[in-house]
Amino acid sequence: MADTKREIERKFEFSKAASARRGVPDLTGTAAIAAVTDQGTVDLDAVYYDTPDQRLAADGLTLRRRTGGADEGWHLKLPVSPGVRDEVGAALSDTVPPALAALVRSRVRDAGLGPQVRLVSSRRVSHLLDADGALLAELSTDEVLAERGDATAAWTEVEVELADGVGPELLDAVAKTFRKGGLRVSDAPSKLARALAETGAEPPTRPAGGGPGGTAGAYVVAYLAEQRDALVAQDPAVRRNLPDSVHQMRVATRRLRSAFTTYRKVLDRGVTDPLGEELRWLAAELGVDRDQEVLMERLQAQLGELPRTLLSGPLRSRLRTWNTGRRSRSRRRTLAALDSDRYVTLLNSLDALLDAPPLLDAAAGSPEKVLRKAVLRDYARLAGRIDAALALDAGKERDLALHGARKSAKRVRYAAESAVPEFGKPAKRLAKAMKEVQNLLGDHQDSVVARDALRGLAAQAADAGEDSFTWGVLYGREEALAERRERELPDLWAKASAPALRAAL
Repeated sequence: MADTKREIERKFEFSKAASARRGVPDLTGTAAIAAVTDQGTVDLDAVYYDTPDQRLAADGLTLRRRTGGADEGWHLKLPVSPGVRDEVGAALSDTVPPALAALVRSRVRDAGLGPQVRLVSSRRVSHLLDADGALLAELSTDEVLAERGDATAAWTEVEVELADGVGPELLDAVAKTFRKGGLRVSDAPSKLARALAETGAEPPTRPAGGGPGGTAGAYVVAYLAEQRDALVAQDPAVRRNLPDSVHQMRVATRRLRSAFTTYRKVLDRGVTDPLGEELRWLAAELGVDRDQEVLMERLQAQLGELPRTLLSGPLRSRLRTWNTGRRSRSRRRTLAALDSDRYVTLLNSLDALLDAPPLLDAAAGSPEKVLRKAVLRDYARLAGRIDAALALDAGKERDLALHGARKSAKRVRYAAESAVPEFGKPAKRLAKAMKEVQNLLGDHQDSVVARDALRGLAAQAADAGEDSFTWGVLYGREEALAERRERELPDLWAKASAPALRAAL
């Protein structure tokens, strides 16, 4: 069973003018450090696994099998921000644990993992304590020997890792003391990165996308590469069930698919349309879990707003039972999609498209001209959908039309956001206006979905002999909210469709 801890640390090395034989400066009296206690020396033997082309290293991930020390076993380190990583551990075994292999699948795919580098370290450990004897951080001085094939490298590295709940300002204070003693912050983000560099390995790279520089094609391909990277990066977060991860991964799939449509004059649809359908599939599989999460939050909030006089029956337990059953199924469906061969094929196809973009003649044009036409074309499509929806009578047909308009508003928003590097503030203003339209229409659609769920909850309650009155009250509130959003739409759209907003592009 894998477990996770947040690792906040800073690595140091001796400057060329200093020597490791001088030792590490005494940190007693630095910030809140009142004592430094020696914890002895331990020998560590770590073998780092990666693909032959170092896909994990390219994204700053490290996967190792380490013996020695209190935490021997398998460790996968995932970057969170500079100096901050999540370490996911698993018990010692001869092969990569399945739980860790799954977390790197979006990078590894069908390339396979194997030993790449071995690091043998002699680590002297000290604890940095405050005046009450509480642990502030662990100080490690490592004598490292790296082996990669016949190539070797050796160095001394000093590492300070914060204890839980200790602020990063302690690291700043330690760095200041160390600087005076001849140590500087290491340029290498990890031991593995330094080992690869010092044993002469080719710098790891990941596919970034190509295209002639300064053209609309290069602009669009660079944007697609950003979204591909976001999709890949969110995969382990979704598998770990981190907050908002499913939403962020789903957004990346939608931005990719939306860009294929928006920039259909730049990229050959014969290539992008099949990919777009696969992205639609992935977004739908992810959406089952995300939509249930959003719906549950909405119903809980609505229930919390009701006065006690309108609450009748075991409402929260009924809601929890309903949600648990739906979430367990949706979670399994999400993970099944990420574990499928179809998903790996999709990722590989995205890489192939970015490596050899299917550019059309318009791709050679200037970004300013091509992007403006693309964004305004999407905008015109949205205008037609909103006008058509508002012309319909209230009811199911209008609900469906407004849902379609919401999707179009989202596409215009994504298109405007993709154009921000080229147009700056005008594109930001348009994106903001479209987000407001999208949010209003989204609230309307969420009400449609919530009412369907409330009908089901009321039926379940009635079948169990419970009072279904409160579910009916919530249904009425959602119905009234939807009507209110429909009344608000014309004014909001008039504001968002101001000629000056479009003309600024």
